[in-house]
Order: sequence, then C-alpha cells, then structure tokens
Amino acid sequence: MRSTLVLALGTFAVGTDAFIVSAFLPAMADGLSVTPALAGYSVTAFALAYALLAPVIAAVTSAVARRRLLVAALVILGLANIASALSPTLGILILTRVVAAAAAAAYTPNAGAVAAAIVRPELRARALAIVIGGLTAATALGVPLGRIASTTMSWRASLILVGIVSLAAAFGVLAVMPRLPGNVPVTLYQRLAILTRPGVMVVLPLTVLGMAACYTPYAFTIQVLDFLLVPATSVTAMLLAYGAGAVVGNYASGWATDRIGPNAVLTSAYALMVVAMGGLAWVASAPSPAMIGVVALLMACWGASSWAQTPPQQHRLIAGAPQEAPLVVALNSSGIYFGISIGTAIGSHALSDGAQATLWYGSTIAIVALVYVLLTAMRHNSRG
Repeated sequence: MRSTLVLALGTFAVGTDAFIVSAFLPAMADGLSVTPALAGYSVTAFALAYALLAPVIAAVTSAVARRRLLVAALVILGLANIASALSPTLGILILTRVVAAAAAAAYTPNAGAVAAAIVRPELRARALAIVIGGLTAATALGVPLGRIASTTMSWRASLILVGIVSLAAAFGVLAVMPRLPGNVPVTLYQRLAILTRPGVMVVLPLTVLGMAACYTPYAFTIQVLDFLLVPATSVTAMLLAYGAGAVVGNYASGWATDRIGPNAVLTSAYALMVVAMGGLAWVASAPSPAMIGVVALLMACWGASSWAQTPPQQHRLIAGAPQEAPLVVALNSSGIYFGISIGTAIGSHALSDGAQATLWYGSTIAIVALVYVLLTAMRHNSRG
C-alpha cells in the first residue's frame, strides 16, 4: 500500500491547492491591491478550468503511461503554485491558477484509477478510500494549515508550501510506483456522448447545484467569520470544525447510502446544508462573541453537508450507466468543479452586499437542490 499512500499525498496537495485560497483571501486581495470579490474570481477560474479541461485532458492523455502522467501532473502543479505565489498581479495569478487546475484535472482521476489497478482486488476499496482520503484530509488539515502559514508568514508562503508538497509527491510517485501502460484511447466525443443517457442527464445537474450552494460562501469564509465576530485567534479552529465535519459527512454518507439509499442521504444532506448556512446567516443578523460555540457547530454541519453529496451522487450516476462507471465518475468530478466555479462567482457578486448575503444566497441554492432531488426521486419512483 506504499504506492497508494504516495498517491494520497498527491491528492492532498491537489485538494489543498483547490481550497486553500479561502484561508487567506483577504490578505491575498490586499497583496494584489484588489477587492476580495475580485480576488475570489481566482477560485472561480481554477474550478471552471478544472471542469472544462478534465474531459479534454483525459481524452488527450489516455494512452500516456500512467506513472509518467502522474509525475508530470504533480510537477506542473508544484511549479504553478510557486508561480502563483510570485504573481505580481491578479491577471497573472489567475493564469497560473488555470495551469494548476489543468494539472489537478490530469492527476486526481488517474490517481484513483491507478490505486485500484496496483493492488489486489480485495484491497481496491481500501486503496480508493486512502487516495480520496487525501482530498478529505486537505479540507480537514490542509486549509487550516494554510491559514496558519499565511498568518505566521504570508499568503505567498502558503502557496509555496503547496508547491513543495506537490513536488515531493511527484518524487514519491516516481520512486515507488510501478510502471503502468496507458489506457485504450477514448475520444472526447465518446466521453461526452454519455451525457445523453437519461440516468445521467437528470442526475448530473444536482452535482452542479449542490456544489454551487455550499461553495457560494466558502471562498469568503474568513469574511463570514469576521462578520460573525469570531476572534482572529479562533479562525483556525473554525476551519478545523468545518474540516472535521467534512470527514464525518463524507464517510457517513457512504455508509448510509449503502443502507438507506442515495435519495434519502441527499435529502438529509441538503436539508442540513440549508439549516447550517441559514443558521449562520441568522447568527450574523445579531453577531456576538458569545455565539462562538454555535458557529463552530454550524461550521461542522456545513462541512458535513457539503462533503456528504459525492458518494450518493456517484451511486446514482453509476446506477444510471453501470457499463460506463469510470466515465460518469469523471463527469461528476467536472460537475463538482463547475458547481464550485458557479458558486464562487455568485459569492463574489453577493459579497458586495456583505458576507451575510453569501450565506443567504448559498442557503437559497441549497433549497433549490433539495427540491430538485425530491422531484427527481419522485419521478424515478413513479417510473419504477
């Protein structure tokens, strides 16, 4: 399992890179002499680039040897983060974030596929859990650590550290991973043709809606916590609360999906998301330092509901196209980042009305997602 752990270090770097900006967005905006709303578009650019480039990169690199592809992706990710740290303007920063997103899109899906291929069949589920666990660990630990690095050093230092972790993971993959050939070439048309399947076309929009909901305020978490009068010394603890909730939500939803079905889990997740973000918005109506315990609980619920979406959504998509499971999982990954890009763009717009507005926007979109899952579940039941 040594190779699997090294692959997980790579997904940890990718996940930290994708979400770390939320830990220091105000400082980054000051450093680039722009508003936080404009700086937030760097997150939008990363997520949108990932969503659009992932299918293209998968088609173009399908025949490339797996170890070579993974090492190249991590090296590019590391160099792109260092370039982001050195960016003198927002425009250059966004360009480097797009390059980083392309590298992330090349790495993450292939890391999971390689992990499943290099272990014995009875260990595949465990190997996949370890690799995907790198993304969860990035939320639980990478973002809070990024916050600590940005406050003790600078936001640029945080990005350099992500770059170093990426390069270390590249060296690890090169050192311990066995050689694996590329896959059978699959054209972009073949990959996208699956979108015409009813079981995919109906389910996939929920991924976009749900991720847009939870990430509308996420890039602006520091502003939200500041508006809630959370002391600066407690911000890292709030990020840890969100991360702990994310870990619990991810694993609990996978367990529950196997037992009560994906629709019940998704309904519960979106209801909790509405309560979490609506509750934070309500606390923001009359903020008080005495409410810090409530804020921590709601942050954990926000993280849990956000990360509870993916296992049941993947379950529904695979059930709709069981013969093309790898393709629908890859498309779901694109849907996740497309939703993040939409949510962050909405949050950047809402921020002009204050941090509280981003929470209300997110909660409203979560209500739409809740209604959508209920309607699609009813439609499926009526057909059954």
